[in-house]
Amino acid sequence: MRALLLALASFLVLAAPAAAAGRCGDVATRPWCDTAKPAGERAGLLLAALTRDEKISLLAGDEVTGVLGQEGTHTGTSTGVDRVGLPTVYFSDGPVGPRQGRATGMPSPMTIASTFDPMAAFRHAEVIGDEVKRKGNDVIYAPAVNMLRTPLNGRTFEYFGEDPFLSARIAVGWTRGVQSTGVIANVKHFAVNNQEGPSGVPPFGGGPNSRLTLDARLDERTLREIYLPQFEAAVKEAGAGSVMCAYPRVNGAFACENQKLLEDVLKREWDFPGFVLTDYGAAKSTVNSLNNGLDLDIWPAIAYRPELVNAALASSQVAESAVDEHVRRILRTLFAFGFFDRAAYVDDERSIDQAAHDAAAAELEQEGMVLLENDDGILPLDAARTNRLAVIGPEARTIKDGGGSSAIEEFKITTPEQGIRERLGDEKVVYDDGSDAARAASVAQTADVAVVLVGDRMTEGRDKACMGLNCSQLDRIDRDALIAAVAAAQPRTVVVLQSGGPVLTPWRDRVKGLLEAWYPGQNGGTAIARVLFGDAEPGGRLPATFPLREEDEPTAGDPEKYPGVGETVHYKEGIHIGYRWFDEHRLGVAYPFGYGLGYTTFRVDGLRLEPGSDAVASVAVTNTGARAGSAAPQLYVGMPERGIDQPPLQLKGFERVRLAPGETKRVSFTLDERAFSHWDERANGWRVSQGCYRIVVGQHARDAAVQGVIGRGQDCGGALQLPRDARTCKSRRTFLIRLPRGVRRAKVTYAGRRGKIIRGRRLRARVDLRGLPRRTVRVRIVGRTRSGRIVRETRVYRPCATKPTTSTRWPRRRRG
Repeated sequence: MRALLLALASFLVLAAPAAAAGRCGDVATRPWCDTAKPAGERAGLLLAALTRDEKISLLAGDEVTGVLGQEGTHTGTSTGVDRVGLPTVYFSDGPVGPRQGRATGMPSPMTIASTFDPMAAFRHAEVIGDEVKRKGNDVIYAPAVNMLRTPLNGRTFEYFGEDPFLSARIAVGWTRGVQSTGVIANVKHFAVNNQEGPSGVPPFGGGPNSRLTLDARLDERTLREIYLPQFEAAVKEAGAGSVMCAYPRVNGAFACENQKLLEDVLKREWDFPGFVLTDYGAAKSTVNSLNNGLDLDIWPAIAYRPELVNAALASSQVAESAVDEHVRRILRTLFAFGFFDRAAYVDDERSIDQAAHDAAAAELEQEGMVLLENDDGILPLDAARTNRLAVIGPEARTIKDGGGSSAIEEFKITTPEQGIRERLGDEKVVYDDGSDAARAASVAQTADVAVVLVGDRMTEGRDKACMGLNCSQLDRIDRDALIAAVAAAQPRTVVVLQSGGPVLTPWRDRVKGLLEAWYPGQNGGTAIARVLFGDAEPGGRLPATFPLREEDEPTAGDPEKYPGVGETVHYKEGIHIGYRWFDEHRLGVAYPFGYGLGYTTFRVDGLRLEPGSDAVASVAVTNTGARAGSAAPQLYVGMPERGIDQPPLQLKGFERVRLAPGETKRVSFTLDERAFSHWDERANGWRVSQGCYRIVVGQHARDAAVQGVIGRGQDCGGALQLPRDARTCKSRRTFLIRLPRGVRRAKVTYAGRRGKIIRGRRLRARVDLRGLPRRTVRVRIVGRTRSGRIVRETRVYRPCATKPTTSTRWPRRRRG
C-alpha cells in the first residue's frame, strides 16, 4: 500500500505543471507561468488573458526623457500590466556601454572589428551586458551593424567596418556575448542606414538628405550581398532577440513600415521569432506600421498612441489579428529569454566590478590598435633609453568618443598623457597641447622622441564634412600642420590617431611611426602606453581602407551617390564598396583593408584545398620574428565573372592565431556554399556560377601570399574540383573523367577502389560506383607530367537521389 501511495505521489508530481519561478506568479491562476511549456504557448496563453486596451498599451514605449542618459532612468521603458503579472521592460543604450549615469566607457565597435576576432567581440559585449543588467535593464540597443559605405558617416565609429563578412562574424560574437549575460540584444539599424546627413543637429539629425527623410535606392543584389548579411547572421546564427528598424526609406518605403524588409525577409525568409522596435521617432504611419511588421514603437509612442491604433482598428484599416501578432512576438521573446522566470535586474551601480571592467577595456583596446608605420623599428620604444619624451597634441589629454548613443559618462578616464607618464615616469615627459605648431616643434626638438596625439570628431546626427583631421573640429588647431612641423623638427616622431574611422594621412611618409587607436575607451591611455613601450603588441588589422585621396572613395564626386539629391540617394556603386571599389578601379591606397603591422613578422605558405562540408582551405602560418605575436591570416575568393559583375576579391574567411617565435601552426578556413554564391535577382535566391574560383590567402586584401583555384562544375587545373552546387549530381553509376592537362602518368583512387586509366590525347579514368553506397565520393588524382612535375587533385561527385518506385493503380469501376 505504501509503495502504491509513493508511486501515485510521484505521478502527481510529474504530471503537475512546473512551478512558477521568478516574478511570473501562481501557475494555478496564471497558466502562462508554467515553465514546462514552450515560449510560444506561454505567449499565447498570456495574450488571451489581455484586454484590447492592455494589448495596445504594449505596442508603445513610455519613457520620454530616458534618452538624456541620467542616473536612475532608462533609455527606454515599456510599462507592463500588473493585473496579469507582466513586469515593466527596460531598454538601454548602447554599443559601448549603458548611457544611464556613469558606466565603463569601452573601446568603439570599430576597435573591436579591428581585432578580427569574434571572441574579442564576445568579451566586449559581456562587459557591456553585465553593466546594462546591473543598471536594471533587460534589452540593449546593440550591436550596430550598418556598413561603412562612406567614411564621412557620423556613426562610422559605431559600426564594424566596410566588409559584410567581417561585420557578420563580429556581430555574431557580440550578440552571443551580450545575450550570455541574460540581456536581450537589439540589432540595429535595419536596414541601409549608412549616413546621418551633412547638416543635422547632433544627436538627432535632420536637414536635407538626412537619415530622417532620405530614400536609399539600391538594387536587390547589392541589398542582399552588402547590407543584409550581418543582420541575417546576428538573427539566424546568434539568435538575436530583437531588431531595431531604421529611419531612412529603402526603395521608397520607410524602414519601420517596409513590408519587404520586416515581413518578407526578416520574419518569413529568415524565420525571425523575435520582435522589431523603432529607432527613436522612426515610426511614421500607424496603419502602415501595424500592417507591415513593426511590433513596438518605443519612443515616445508616436505612431502607436492608443487613440491612433484604436482608430485604425475601428476603420478596419488594420485587423485585430495584426495587433495580436505584434504583442505575441514581444511576449514570446520575453518568455524565451527567461524574463518572467527570474528576479528583476536591479539598478545598482555599486555591484559593477569597475576595476575588472577598466582592465578589460584596456586589453581589448590593445588587441584592436593598428600599427600602420614602424620605420626603422622605432616601436616599441625603449623606456630605459628614453630620457625625454615629448607628448604633443590636442588629443593627448582627452579620450575621444562618439556622440549620441555612444556618449558615455565614464567611471574614470586615463588619458594618453597620463598613461605615458605612469609608464615612463613623470620627470621624463614634457607636454605641449599643439595649439602653436612652431612652439610644439621646439618642444619636440628637445626630446629623444615625440609622440603626437591627434584625432577626428564624429557624432550621431551629423556626418563629417571631409576625411581630413581638421574637418568638423570645434577648435582651430591644424592637426596636419602640427604633425608636419613636429616631424620636421624631430626625426623620431610617432603619431597616435584617435579617429572614428579612416582619415587622410598626407604626412605619413614624414613620420617614423603611426598607430591607429580609434576611439579607445576610458582606459585608452593605459593601452596606448603599453603598446608604445612594448608591454603589449598592437593586435589590430584595418576593418576599412585608408585612401590616398578622398576623391577616390566610392561615393565621392557624385551628389546622387552622396549626400543625395532631393532626399534620394542612389547606390550606384552597387556591390563595390570599400576595398572592392579600390580593387575594381585599380586605385592605390594609403593602407589596405586587413592591413596591420606588429612587433614580429609572419609568413603564410603551404596552401591546401580539400573537400569538406563544401570546401576547406588551410595554410601554414609561421612567426618569423623574435617575439611572440598574433597573426590574422585572411582568405579572399575571386568569383568567376560569366556575365556577372564581380569584385576582384571578397573576404570569405579569417582567423586569429598567436604564435611563439619560430612556431608554425596550420590554420583552416571552412568555406560553405554561400562563400561561392552571388544573389541572382531573376531566381530571387543565392546561386553558384559554374567556373573557376580564385582562392587567395594573405595578411591583408592586397597580399596574395598564396593562391589556388577551386573549380565548381568545371576543370580549372587546380587542386580541388567541386560540383557546381548542392543540387548538382551524377545520375550514372559509372562514368569517365578527364585527368588534368599535361599529365602523362596517373593514379586515380576513390572509396578504396582504383580507377582504370584510359590513354589518348588526354588521359581519362573510369569511375565505377556500382556496389557502393549512394553518398558523396571523393576521387583523388596523383599524376606526373612529362617534365616530372607532380600534380595532385581532388574531385567531389554527388550521386543523384533515387526516385521511389510507385505503382499506378486505376480506380475500381463501380458495378452497375
